[in-house]
Amino acid sequence: MTLDELRRLNPREIGTWPVLPKVGVLLLLMIAILFGGYWLDWSKQWNRLTAARGKESELRKEFLNKKAQAINLDAYRQQLEDVQQSFGALLKQLPNKSEMEALLSDINQAGLGRGLQFELFKPASQEIMTEFYAEQPIAVKLTGTYHDVGAFASDVSQLSRIVTLDNVALSLDKEGRLIMDATARTFRYLDEEEVAAQKRAARDSKEKGGKGKNKVANKGGKK
Repeated sequence: MTLDELRRLNPREIGTWPVLPKVGVLLLLMIAILFGGYWLDWSKQWNRLTAARGKESELRKEFLNKKAQAINLDAYRQQLEDVQQSFGALLKQLPNKSEMEALLSDINQAGLGRGLQFELFKPASQEIMTEFYAEQPIAVKLTGTYHDVGAFASDVSQLSRIVTLDNVALSLDKEGRLIMDATARTFRYLDEEEVAAQKRAARDSKEKGGKGKNKVANKGGKK
């Protein structure tokens, strides 16, 4: 059909149109229906389907991970038991509260035994508390020969209890002797009452922090 023949077609008399224009109008109508259906409803369904597929993939991975954990549960339990045993062995290397005085004496004797002169041996007035152990810093200043100072450091490292030397500073006095300023740190494990007190303090601090955040949020909401 020519363009003029299409222009002469009467939209009110579609039934009298030739076959080709009827087919064209039908196709346009179908396209409009499909587009309208996609725009108004199918696109939302497609988005939900895509999201559901993504969720299914995540759940499948989570299931496989938990399945692997369940299969290896006995191995994990054994690892946990080994870690607990190792942790217990390390704790045994820490003195308890009543043994700290003897340990401080051992550190002092390690220096005196090497002929060193202590100018300062001052434990901190307060221990540094953690969840399972307490740290005792000791300010140390001693004077002696190079070899004696080195031997002292070696002796400290070989004590039956854990002792570290930190913040070490070396200098020479007027007589050419070596001066060592350092912080000796030793540790002790907490008894059951102290562990319980630390846990209560941590819990109380967490609760206070949560209440503080809630108050800030409430003040923001009252503006």
